[in-house]
Amino acid sequence: MLDERNVTTLMDFYELTMANGYFENKSQDKVAIFDVFYRENPDDAGYAIFSGLDEIINYILNFKFDEKDIEYLRSLKVFREPFLKYLKDFNFKGDVYAFKNGSIIYPNEPIITVVAPLIDAQLLETGLLLYFNHESLITTKANRVVLSAKGRPVSDFGARRAHNVDSALFGAKASYIGGVSSTATVMAGEKFGIPISGTMAHSWVMSFDSEYDAFLSYAKLYPTNTVLLIDTYDVLRCGIKNAIKVNKDYLIPNGFRLKAVRIDSGDLAYLSKKCREELDKNGMNDCKISVTNSLDEFKITSLLEQDAAVDLFGVGENMITAKSNPVFGGVYKLVAIEENGQITPKIKVSAMVEKTTNPGFKDVYRVYDENNKSIADLITMHGEKIDETKPYYFVDPNKPWKNLSFANCKFKSLRGKIIENGKLIIPLPSIEEVKTFVRYQVNNELWEEEKRFVMPHTHYLDFSKDYYELKLKLLKENKFDE
Repeated sequence: MLDERNVTTLMDFYELTMANGYFENKSQDKVAIFDVFYRENPDDAGYAIFSGLDEIINYILNFKFDEKDIEYLRSLKVFREPFLKYLKDFNFKGDVYAFKNGSIIYPNEPIITVVAPLIDAQLLETGLLLYFNHESLITTKANRVVLSAKGRPVSDFGARRAHNVDSALFGAKASYIGGVSSTATVMAGEKFGIPISGTMAHSWVMSFDSEYDAFLSYAKLYPTNTVLLIDTYDVLRCGIKNAIKVNKDYLIPNGFRLKAVRIDSGDLAYLSKKCREELDKNGMNDCKISVTNSLDEFKITSLLEQDAAVDLFGVGENMITAKSNPVFGGVYKLVAIEENGQITPKIKVSAMVEKTTNPGFKDVYRVYDENNKSIADLITMHGEKIDETKPYYFVDPNKPWKNLSFANCKFKSLRGKIIENGKLIIPLPSIEEVKTFVRYQVNNELWEEEKRFVMPHTHYLDFSKDYYELKLKLLKENKFDE
């Protein structure tokens, strides 16, 4: 287990007050069904990526109140002793359904569903959302950055600008799943096996009497992986020249080659092209050019549109914090109650249309065309059967008057049970397997129109006819006259 801290009380207080109310009303064994979903893609993107399932599982399986927790809750003088005893003996007893870690996801579909005794389900809310929101956000942002680089390697340089230790560590992991090739964060390399990378800071160069001496000393220390930071003083007047000189004076005579130079300031497009000219003129076509300096997907796109001679990108604060849109917005909503084997769907009706929930225990399918491209997602009643041998008629909830059907399509169930009666029942994929899964979906299943950074195609979320009728019925039952 990576995180050995007890984070059980990392919850909103209302989870405890409601749990206590359920206990006092003797409804703690009533089964509740909660969905985790989100309402908008960050950065107005065409899709997002689900990440953090391993942390979510770890959180649920180790959810226990220890003696210190109970003593603290007792000190609040809010809860009676029978409830505190209940919490002391608590362990999660429910089932959890979820998309595969690394799945492409879209707004308003249930990514995770918890089916558990009411108290069990209620107490998970904050921690479950914390892991879901953070890692899905950073994985999604990193994937955008990687796409903008057009096949050039991207490294995570964000630890020092992350919000705290967990943000840096799990942000590095999420970024790697999203497609970055390495991280500068050593702990992430140690804990997750992510390749680590790094060169030098300006302080190294400034600590020597001359830039040349700093470069030469570094080359002697790391001759097989010499990457020199060339913008401490002046990139073109001395930085690139000293790098070339060290390559000629020391590296080549000793059987090595300068691996790369890094530029961290100035006009990166102009400087990179000028450095490429100097390197090529001196027979150093194999020397790479790396750039850093508050990059994101839009700046990288702009650099490449200007034919910047960049081979590698180091991306920090804008990726590790998802600075352009730092809130993922996942929510946890009650969708059904089960009593005596009977499931009663529940709906939240809001004056804001986007906050009206999709009720009931549901299944989610991804629909693929004959070329294995994803064309829509489909919500059905739980257990509803789909016959792929004939056209499948469905409802577009935004245009319910249309007569629509899928023909010659494949349907893939997106959620599976991962926890049953509080026990993990599936093997967890490795970080490399999750990363590969993300890359496969992005490269093979998504339309190019969904990958656009500006005004991407909106993926369709459709309903089965039975499910649409259920939601319509509940909306009518909950109608009130103003």
